[in-house]
Amino acid sequence: MALSFRCSPAAVLPSGCDAVALGLFNDRWSEGLEGRLPAELLPGVRSLLERRRFKAKPGELQILTLAGPGPSQVLVAGLGAPESFDGRALRAAVAQLARASRDLGISELALALPIEGFDPTSALAALVQGFRLGTYQDQRFRSEPEPLQLPGSIWLLGLDPSLDALIDREEQICAGVELARELVAAPPNAVNALTLEVTARGLAQELGLDLTVLDAEACRERGMGAYLAVAQGAAVPPRFLHLTIRPEGPVRRRVVLVGKGLTFDSGGYNLKVGASQIEMMKYDMGGCGAVLGAARTLGALRPEGIEIHILSATTENMISGEAIHPGAIVTASNGKTIEINNTDAEGRLTLADALVYASGLKPDAIIDLATLTGACVIALGDEIAGLWSPDDALAGQIEAAATAAAEQVWRLPLQGSYREGLKSSFADLKNTGPRPGGSITAALFLKEFVGEGIPWAHLDIAGPVWSEKGRGLDPAGATGYGVRTLVEWCCRLAQEPSGGLVQ
Repeated sequence: MALSFRCSPAAVLPSGCDAVALGLFNDRWSEGLEGRLPAELLPGVRSLLERRRFKAKPGELQILTLAGPGPSQVLVAGLGAPESFDGRALRAAVAQLARASRDLGISELALALPIEGFDPTSALAALVQGFRLGTYQDQRFRSEPEPLQLPGSIWLLGLDPSLDALIDREEQICAGVELARELVAAPPNAVNALTLEVTARGLAQELGLDLTVLDAEACRERGMGAYLAVAQGAAVPPRFLHLTIRPEGPVRRRVVLVGKGLTFDSGGYNLKVGASQIEMMKYDMGGCGAVLGAARTLGALRPEGIEIHILSATTENMISGEAIHPGAIVTASNGKTIEINNTDAEGRLTLADALVYASGLKPDAIIDLATLTGACVIALGDEIAGLWSPDDALAGQIEAAATAAAEQVWRLPLQGSYREGLKSSFADLKNTGPRPGGSITAALFLKEFVGEGIPWAHLDIAGPVWSEKGRGLDPAGATGYGVRTLVEWCCRLAQEPSGGLVQ
C-alpha cells in the first residue's frame, strides 16, 4: 500500500484522523501530553497510561483504544531521557509506532512527536524515513505474502506545509535504501554478477545514467589480475559495473563511490568453516548494494554540480579446478604484485583493481564501502561502521554526513607501522597481515591502490549491513546501511562553494 505523507503546522489533529501516535519523554511524561492531543482526550489517555504504569522508557509502547468522538486509537512510545533524543532515536521511535499501526485498520494517522529541538528538514527526514523504512517487509520469496495493512495517510504534526515539497526527496532516499536491502537480502541463486548487471541497466534506463560494463576479457585487457584471480573459480562470469550520474549543469566536482560486490563468498580454498556462517555470505555484496542504492537515489536527485561515478567489481568467490590457489601471486592493474596468502581475503583483491580504475577517473574524492573484515565487527559491533582515511577533511565530511543521516561511523587509525605485516618475501605485498589489527591492515592494503594525492576513505560496513533481529528502523536482515550517508555527503558537496573538494 502506498504511503502518503502530509505536513500540518498545528498540534491539533486534522479532521478525519482516526489514530494518533505520540512519543513521550520519561521526564514528566504526563505534562508532555499537553498540546499533542485534543483537550477532551487528555484525561482519558492520562488515566489509561497511569493505570498501565507507563514509565516512558525507551522502547516502551502502549496502544490505547478510546470510545467516543475523535481518534479511536492512541499509540504511545516511550522516548527515555530528552538529552539522549537524537535523529537515530527519533527514527527508531517512529519506526516502532509505524509497525504498531499495522493491522489496526487505521486509515489516517497523525504523528505527534517532540521535534521542537530539530531543524525542520531534519525532522521531516526522520519522520518519513522512520515510517517507511520501519514498515518495510521483504516478502519476495514467500509463496503466500502477508498483506500489509498500513495507514493510507500520515500527518506529520508540527511541520509547515511548505515542507511537503521535500517529502519526495525523502521518498527517493527510502527507495534507494530499499533497493540496497533487496539486493543484499536476496539469496545467491537470485543475485549474482549477471543479475547485478541487469539491475544496473535498469537504473541506467530508468534514470538516464551512463553505464559501462566490462566483461572478463575487457578486465583482462586492463590488467585487472587481482579481481580476475577471485573471479576465475566461479561458473558465473564477472561483471565490472560503472554507472555515471551527470549533473544538469556544469561539473564542479567529480566523486567515485566504490562498492565491494562479492555476491557469495565461500572463502575459496581457505574455505569458511565452523562458526563463519557460510550461508550468510550472500551479504558480502553489501557495499555494491549500498552504492547501487545510492545511485537509485542520486540519479533521481541529481545534486547540482556533482558528477558521481558508481563502481563495483562483481563476482563470486568459489571453489573449482580453476579457482585461485593459496600462495599464488597475481598482478593488479597498477602493476603491484600480490601474494595471496588467504583466498578468503578476496574482497580487497577485487577492490584493488576497482580503486585503480577509480583513480584513473581523476576524481576529487573516492569512498569505498565493503563488508571487508570480521575484525571490524569485533572492534565496533554490529551497529557501527569503521572509517579509515588519510585525509582529515574528507573523514570529517563523512562523519558529519553519517551523523545527519543517522548512520553510525567511527574513525580508526591508518597505523603506518602495521604496513610491515603486509610484506611478502616473494611479491610487493600479501593480501592479509597478522590477526591483530586485521581491519587496519586491510585498509592499508587498499590504500596501496589509490592514486597519489586523491582524497580517499574506506568504510568497513561488515557489522551494520545486517541485523540479526532488527533494530531501530532496520528490519531483521539487510539494513541498506550506507545509502543515506552517501546521499547526504553528495548533497552536501553540492551546497559547498566551488573550489577543491577538501578546503
